[in-house]
Amino acid sequence: MRTTQEKVEAIIDVNEGVDLIPFMAVANELVTECCVDSGYTDARLELIETWLSAHLYAIKDMRPSSESIGDVSINYQYKVGLYLEATMYGQQAMILDTFGNLAEISKRMEGGGIKKAIDITWVGTDDDDEETITD
Repeated sequence: MRTTQEKVEAIIDVNEGVDLIPFMAVANELVTECCVDSGYTDARLELIETWLSAHLYAIKDMRPSSESIGDVSINYQYKVGLYLEATMYGQQAMILDTFGNLAEISKRMEGGGIKKAIDITWVGTDDDDEETITD
């Protein structure tokens, strides 16, 4: 992994005793698959991975955007269905990925995932060779 627990904790408040390795492992896989071939420096890849790790943790442990005490109220920084745009950490990871690899993944997920193209090749006869079938 390119990032560390300490680097992730520097940008997001982490509950005491939480192991960030699972989040960092997922971020590492995504960055390795999607960003390595873009020619980024190791330092840039580390930054993307750190912010992406924080995003993944924030999805599990949603960040409050506001809290109240009278009549108890809490609002979260999470927006359903926006994938990497759901947190400020995911947004920052996409900004750091200036080639748009993570933004493309997020956009595909919003559109229902990866679309497979269908290719059809006609192997029948030409119009001149058609036979008419009558009853």
